Parts: sequence; C-alpha cells; structure tokens
Amino acid sequence: MPGNRLWQWLVSGMCALLLSGCNPFSDAQPMMTEYLDRLGRVLDTPAVTLPDQLPLASPLPRRRERVLVIPELELGMLDFLSLYGCELQYVVGEKNSVMGRVMQPINRLRYEIRFIRAAEACLPEVEDPALRDTLQAAIASKRETLPLAIWNATWGTEEIEQVFTLSKGYYPVAAEQNPVADLALDLEQLNTMVAGLGREPLAVSLEDLGRIHQRWQAEFLAGQVINSARLLIAGLNAGTETLKTRLEDRPLCLNGKPNNQSDVVRNFFFNVYIEKVQPYMSDVSRARDTLMAGFTRLADQQQPVMPESFHYWYLRHLSADDDSSLWRALDEAMMHHTRHWQELLGQCGLRPGA
Repeated sequence: MPGNRLWQWLVSGMCALLLSGCNPFSDAQPMMTEYLDRLGRVLDTPAVTLPDQLPLASPLPRRRERVLVIPELELGMLDFLSLYGCELQYVVGEKNSVMGRVMQPINRLRYEIRFIRAAEACLPEVEDPALRDTLQAAIASKRETLPLAIWNATWGTEEIEQVFTLSKGYYPVAAEQNPVADLALDLEQLNTMVAGLGREPLAVSLEDLGRIHQRWQAEFLAGQVINSARLLIAGLNAGTETLKTRLEDRPLCLNGKPNNQSDVVRNFFFNVYIEKVQPYMSDVSRARDTLMAGFTRLADQQQPVMPESFHYWYLRHLSADDDSSLWRALDEAMMHHTRHWQELLGQCGLRPGA
C-alpha cells in the first residue's frame, strides 16, 4: 500500500507539471504568441505572429568605454614628508602601495573621499604657507575629480553589467511578490549617497555600497525588464495591426447590435487580454517606474561626466522622453493597442468604460 500511495503521488505530481508546462500564460513569450494566435482566430483575420527580431536593445557599453580616467595627484616627496603626523600621510601611503595602484572602483572612491577628509583635517596643522597652498590645491583638485570616481563606482563597475545583462530572458509573469523591490530600495539609497557626495561636508557613508554591488551581481532584473518591454512593443504592435485589419473589414456588429461573434470577442477581451496580458503589462510598467526610474536618476545625477558612448545607450534604455526611448515606444504601443480594442468593441456598444 505505501508503494501505491507513492505511485499515486508521483502520477499526480507529473500531471501537475504537465499542466503547468502546457499553460502558455505562465511565461512572457508564449503568452504573447498565444495572445496573437487567438486574437487572429477570434477576429477571423490572417494570422499575425511575433516578429523574428524584437526592437533593438544592446548591452551596456564595454567597460573600457564606461570607466573614466581619474587624474593622479602629484605630491612632491618633500611635501609628503612635511605632512608627517597627519592622517593624510597614511592615506597617500596606502595609495602608493602595490594594492593601491590596482584599486577596484569602490575602493578608489573610498580613497578619494578619505584623502579629501584627511587633507581638510590636516590643514589647520600646516603652518608653512607654501605647503598650505599646495594642500588646498590638492583638496580642490580632488573635489573636482570626485565625480569621476563616483561614476566609476556606479556605472563603471563589473557588477552593474550583470543586472543589465540581456541574456537572462524576460521579467517573470505573475510573480507572487514584487521582484524589483529590494533593488529599487537599494537604488533609492544609492541615489541619496550620490547626491550627498556632491555637497559639503563629505559626511556620506559608503558602508552599504558593497552590499548593493553584490545584489547587482546576483540579479538580472533590469535586463529582463528591458527584454519584456521589447517583447510587449513587438507583440502589442502586431496585435494592433490585427485589430486594424478587422476594423477596416466588415463591422463586428451591424447597427451596433451585439451578436454571437461579438460575445466571443468580448469574452476574449476580458478573459485573455484583461485577465492575462494586461496584468503583465502593468507589472512591466511598474518595474519601469521603480527599478528603471532609479537607474535613470542615477545616470541623470551624473550627466556632467557621462561618457558619450554611454549617453546613446542611456537615451535608448533609460530615458523616457527621447524619440529613441524603449519606454516611450512601450507607452505608445500600449496606448494604441487599447485604443483599437475600444474602437472595435465600440462597434457593438461594448466599449470598455462606456
């Protein structure tokens, strides 16, 4: 009997797996393919499929194109020795060590901030006018180049390449929790850090920056949201063409009176488009408004030092307003698709919201 119970459990488990595997609405691409296929059949129009090529997207520019060169500060040896007794001596010493010459971006940012803080603390102890002038010039130079170190510790890192990779598929369908919540909170904190580093005094803590980088390395959600935007743009635009074809053909209802076909179309609209496709559109839009908006702000704050090659990527993948923006294209695709549905159902007096 135990063997029978085990067999029954295995059979029921296999059935559940098969059923879940046959649900085209559990993943983004099968969902859009199924939607377009059913839409054509319901409207009795020629079949329309997803384009072979989705709207253009590209990975982040290569790291060597993103990383900015930070000018090195030259302190004469005599001046360096004259600073004996100040913490700045030890800060500069660490930078001149073997490890200091190969600092990762986050450690380079920490060094730049430590240098400024130590130099400013050292100023009151310096009596020699020439040395004082040198130290003040060094502080001014470090403050001027600090935005370069901030850029490298955010957009110039290897970790950010992971969160924006386009090789990990699409944003999840019907996720139980908000997948981007933690990343969005991290970005809110990071944007506050970056804003604080542009003010005086430099009292911002970088304690959580390493943890934020670790999460970027473990998550792929930004790239998945971009992929899903591309999929929705392609799928909705193809569906809009199907709706246009039907609108240009015979009316769905004569004299505005519902009929059997209009009932089928209306049921499809609510049971498939409203219940299946539109929630995913909302999820992707919500991720855009939280996660992608956080990255947009991170880039916007650093526009003055943004490399030209990155600027073109920014306009396509982060900006909401540029003519080339994916997000502008997504908004237009959703708006046009919904408008054509309203026009079609309006032929039968079934316009949603009427």
